Amino acid sequence: MPPTKQHYASSLERTGNEWKEVHDWVDDPAHKNERHDFTRIADFTPIIFEKFGEEGVVEYINHLREDMDKKFAKLKKEYEEKMTDAYAYFGIRGRKY
Repeated sequence: MPPTKQHYASSLERTGNEWKEVHDWVDDPAHKNERHDFTRIADFTPIIFEKFGEEGVVEYINHLREDMDKKFAKLKKEYEEKMTDAYAYFGIRGRKY
């Protein structure tokens, strides 16, 4: 997942505002896992709306989306590397099954 400072930069590029308070809230170490839980978005949206308004809610969703995109890209790369190694191990080169 991107460091919090990368979230600031992408928000600044997207909106002209870093939304530092939103990203710091999401990445607070004491609550980071629960605030990144997609099943809890409905729980946190009213809190974020009250603290940061509608645009803050949008940045919260964008934060989660960026983290998800980064994590899945990393997992995909790791998978592809492991599959390449497995194909080589079994003598299957250049084939996809």
